[in-house]
Amino acid sequence: MPVARPPRPTKSLRSGDRQQWWIVDAADQTLGRLATRIASLLRGKQNVMFTPHADAGDFVVVVNAERVRLTGRKREQKTYYRHTGYKGHLKSTTADQVLGGAHPERVLETAVRGMLPKNSLGRKLHRKLKVYAGPKHPHAAQTPQELPLG
Repeated sequence: MPVARPPRPTKSLRSGDRQQWWIVDAADQTLGRLATRIASLLRGKQNVMFTPHADAGDFVVVVNAERVRLTGRKREQKTYYRHTGYKGHLKSTTADQVLGGAHPERVLETAVRGMLPKNSLGRKLHRKLKVYAGPKHPHAAQTPQELPLG
């Protein structure tokens, strides 16, 4: 009669075990489709050992965020709201105003943040996203790999 072996323990990925750097060119990419791809990379869902409660994701550097594409009339109709804290002081800006303003990368950052978990893990993952309006970035030393976008 064969001897029964004890079951192997399930391997669980720890935070920061294997992290990679990716570079994404946002020029002429649709905002929502690009944001879902980036959020998936930040979560680490492409890894075989994906663990929902751990930071298993990679770093993502996005360049040319000012040239991201919004379909339909979203440039004029998509509205971002913020509140000053005073009664009746709800401020609103359109996506066109944000993209034409001083910080056009905030459109992509906001879209990705909305797709991450709403807890401390989501805040930690959002810090691994580096978005730049133009083609230059200061992360050449990390040797990021080009992400093939289909």
